[in-house]
Amino acid sequence: MANQNVALKDTGNTIKLDDAPLNKFHIKIAGLTFGAHFTDGYILGIIGFALTLMTPQMGLTPLWIGLIGSSALIGLFLGSLVLGWISDYVGRQKIFVFSFIVITVASILQFFADSPIELVLYRILIGIGLGGDYSVGHTMLAEFSPRKHRGVLLGSFSVIWTFGYVAANLIGIFAIGTSPDAWKWMLASSAIPAVIILILRMGTPESPRWLISKGRIEEAREIVKKYVGPNIVLDDESPVQTKGSFSTLFSKEIRKRTAFNCIFFVCLVIPYFAIYTFLPNILDAIGMSEGSGTDLLLNGILIIGAVLGIWFTVKYSRRGFLISSFIVLIITLALLSILPISATTLMILSFAIFTLIMSAVSNLVGVFPAESFPTEIRSSGVGLATAVSRLGSAIGTFLLPIGIASIGIQYTMLCLTAVLIIGAIVSIAWAPETKSLTLSEASSNGNKN
Repeated sequence: MANQNVALKDTGNTIKLDDAPLNKFHIKIAGLTFGAHFTDGYILGIIGFALTLMTPQMGLTPLWIGLIGSSALIGLFLGSLVLGWISDYVGRQKIFVFSFIVITVASILQFFADSPIELVLYRILIGIGLGGDYSVGHTMLAEFSPRKHRGVLLGSFSVIWTFGYVAANLIGIFAIGTSPDAWKWMLASSAIPAVIILILRMGTPESPRWLISKGRIEEAREIVKKYVGPNIVLDDESPVQTKGSFSTLFSKEIRKRTAFNCIFFVCLVIPYFAIYTFLPNILDAIGMSEGSGTDLLLNGILIIGAVLGIWFTVKYSRRGFLISSFIVLIITLALLSILPISATTLMILSFAIFTLIMSAVSNLVGVFPAESFPTEIRSSGVGLATAVSRLGSAIGTFLLPIGIASIGIQYTMLCLTAVLIIGAIVSIAWAPETKSLTLSEASSNGNKN
């Protein structure tokens, strides 16, 4: 028995990074990543209220409303694609800091915008910063996190994003009646959380997994020893033999998981951003105006759903959670499309269920991409999936006010339902199961299904 205890003790002296106990550093990295998502939710949530004041003041047409509403998403597309690819070459940490320099400066510049085109350009810049952060933030968190807690940590961003979105809504509701120029303060206020996160990110270490992929083994060991624990070792200290490149995402071995991550992601976020960016307008169009309190009710449900999504991510399989969520979303959005305005109670119930499940399943957009790609192309893969999702969101958000004006709310919602159906089909065909796997196992087996 004594020898057995010694053996156990000796085994405990070397613990793999994927099995390391959760510590303060993991929480810090998660907090810095979550802070970015709070800012993202705030930036995308505040624009709908700002547009309410800007539209009469600037005489905005539906075209300009769509452009301004989707401009940050256009930037997210560019930032995710370009900065995610760059980070696979220059490192995660540099982009982790640079992205928030861009967000802070561009947020402040919004206050001085005097024309729609200026505002579009500044919000594209903000989106570029956010896109870069999506690529490296999830990657950094995935590469440091123990597998036991990875799903919760990666999925929890949705809760913080929702808090940012709801905070923007509450500020918007309060500020919208204070002054015709209140939109300037609304938009520029995103600089406050951005500069706080920027300061806190200074001095963040590089990802040891990225360092290993570049052959910088000693640096990786020192970072693991200093920040994770003296008895923690990397799962694999062998540098990659082939250099990762963006084209690898479309190789025979990787292309199915690349396609799955891009398609499921975009099919979830198109209806999410299209509906919730213009929530006040949509509620009015379907006969549920803000005065009924429905807007505040839905914001509360968004938070509940985000928290519930963490539990679902831990309790159920990733694949089962995703597919069942798509089915519920299709049914509830279809009901919202075909129900008459007079069926108020049923419409509120359908919208509430849709909001709850959409918020819950959004946890998975932070989990699947980060677990699906090898280290040498992880940021590129996450960046591509995010870029495609944001391009789709930008198009959907741009077209939504035009669609409502031209074909009506009913057919517009049916189009969004069709998007969800596509996501369900792709998920049934290609969604992998990555729960309980190490990061290397998840990325190597993610295409086997």
